[in-house]
Amino acid sequence: IGLTGASGTNGATGATGLPGTNGTNGTNGATGATGPIGPIGLTGASGTNGATGATGLAGTNGTNGATGATGPIGLTGAPGSALAFADFFALMPGDNAATIAVSAAIQFPQTGSTNGSGITAIGGPLFTQFKLAAIGIYMVNWQVSVNEPGQLVIGLNGIELPATVVGRAAGTTQIVGMRLITTTIANSVLSIVNPTGNSTALTITPSAGGANPVSASLVILRLQ
Repeated sequence: IGLTGASGTNGATGATGLPGTNGTNGTNGATGATGPIGPIGLTGASGTNGATGATGLAGTNGTNGATGATGPIGLTGAPGSALAFADFFALMPGDNAATIAVSAAIQFPQTGSTNGSGITAIGGPLFTQFKLAAIGIYMVNWQVSVNEPGQLVIGLNGIELPATVVGRAAGTTQIVGMRLITTTIANSVLSIVNPTGNSTALTITPSAGGANPVSASLVILRLQ
């Protein structure tokens, strides 16, 4: 046999054959491990509000809280109408003809307007004392024209009340006073007195400032 000859050149590529049929699917592989949690996404837009639900039942009342501290006292209101009042007076000359000695009381022997009961003149016929039947608060107003410098004070149950002293140092004008007093016993007795300890008796002016006789007056109002 002789030697193998040299390879000839490749022939032209033949036409592509038809695709073969698909093979059967292989079985699924095992599930892989869970991957790491991804980053949180952006917050979505708010949804529309839902309809309002029905009102629930009222709850039971809670226990009362502790009483708070008492507030400050308010301002005193205006006085109400008087429960009773009485007006007593003297006309000079005639009434109070003599001087009023130290510790003696002014006479108011005449009665003017009155309303209610319980304020009455006693100790007649001169009427230097006035009974306050009810325990309460009284407003006492008085005015007396005198010739001398002097003072007057309210006497209550025989005791002169220092806070009620009024007077003048000169001239011949009226001595005028107005005070609130409080009685603590029924049927208290009130007088307008030339105070104890003074040195001058008082002369009630008969006709101050003109020809007409002047009056001395005492008005008592029960306010409470």
